[in-house]
Amino acid sequence: MEWVALLMFAAVVVVLLAGYPVALTLAGVALAFAGLGMLIGGFDTGLLVTMPARLAGIMENETLIAVPLFVFMGVMLERSRVAENLLDTMAMLFGPLRGGLGISVILVGMLLAASTGIVGATVVTMGLLSLPTMLKRGYSPALASGTICASGTLGQIIPPSIILVLLGDVLSSAYQKAQLDQGIFSPETVSVGDLFIGAIIPGMLLVGLYLAYLIGMAWWRPASMPAIPAAERDISSAALFIRAIRALLPPLVLILAVLGSIMAGIATPTEAASVGAVGALLLALVNRQLDLPRLREVMRSTVRVTSMVFLIFIGASLFSLVFRGYGGDDLVHELLSGLPGGVFTAVLIVMLVMFLLGFVLDFIEITFVVVPIVGPVLLAMGLDPVWLGIMIAINLQTSFLTPPFGFALFYLRGVAPAELATRDIYRGAVPFIVIQLIALGLLALWPGLATWLPDVVYNR
Repeated sequence: MEWVALLMFAAVVVVLLAGYPVALTLAGVALAFAGLGMLIGGFDTGLLVTMPARLAGIMENETLIAVPLFVFMGVMLERSRVAENLLDTMAMLFGPLRGGLGISVILVGMLLAASTGIVGATVVTMGLLSLPTMLKRGYSPALASGTICASGTLGQIIPPSIILVLLGDVLSSAYQKAQLDQGIFSPETVSVGDLFIGAIIPGMLLVGLYLAYLIGMAWWRPASMPAIPAAERDISSAALFIRAIRALLPPLVLILAVLGSIMAGIATPTEAASVGAVGALLLALVNRQLDLPRLREVMRSTVRVTSMVFLIFIGASLFSLVFRGYGGDDLVHELLSGLPGGVFTAVLIVMLVMFLLGFVLDFIEITFVVVPIVGPVLLAMGLDPVWLGIMIAINLQTSFLTPPFGFALFYLRGVAPAELATRDIYRGAVPFIVIQLIALGLLALWPGLATWLPDVVYNR
């Protein structure tokens, strides 16, 4: 009956491709296969009795409270013109340089990623604000679109990323299960804070590689990245300095308050998320962007996104329960453990499968459905959970950039002017995909890029 579990997984993918909602697809397919198993006597109906306890566990999970708080923080910052002020200021700072506007987009994308942690919001915001300006300044359409898509996907890896919150919770359960299966009854734990700290160096590495590529292109093909004309930068150094402080200081303070409180051990990620939410509210108030209609809109967006996440979580929980009921986890363990090449081949196969699933599934579905299945198997092979989590995050980030199905490309296509050809968006993403694969390879060769900082901060 183990192969029925894989057939159930394939059925989910087919139904999703048909356009049905993710959460209802996961739960509906699971219930259909459970009913089929009851009819043929191949499924233990007693497993479904445990579902209410699972739902209670989801509702009582304190880590997941960080999700609506970080979503609120990101949406509020998106509505309070932080990105617009940052982009204008950074363009003035780097305007004298060829490629300065592109560099500004990467740096602002990095700050927005650390502020919002939501890929779609960052890509759409940067696309609306910077793409028309870059095209007007004579930037190569492919280079401009690729830069915006790449900067937007930084929200996957730079904390406080929503995917790291969800991955941290799922990997924590997978890590404990892997240790219990090995007979370790005092298991070590991994937290969202571990992933946040572990993602800092890989995230900065990606930003550095992006900037190096843009600087190289500005030198090699200067016509594709012209500088902003001096007449449009008519501002004194003192005025520019003051403007830069006003634009950069508030979001930097907010980011440091969130991450610094976690690193210092003052607050848990959930508590730090509340600091970020209140800070975003105060920032909107200082910028005079907080009124009742805007607050109502932010609250509604937060509820919509949070409801989607938790409904998918509930559907995925039912799916994994039925999947295990058919012995699917044992089959996955046998398949991955029996591969030639051991751990290397197992990780390579899992990463490839996740990369391909990233074309049709969002990171939430992959995190809740795939990671609980393969995570305990890989962690039982001796892999570090922080390293594995960062590898998964960068892998999905690469998938979301890859034509023709990358989510970031669809987001940009939705807000790009009609004269920007889709082939230019695809072409512009290719160099950044290569950069991300290089970063993934470096992380695979030197796991310390992800594990060193958590070891230092938390004395692991």
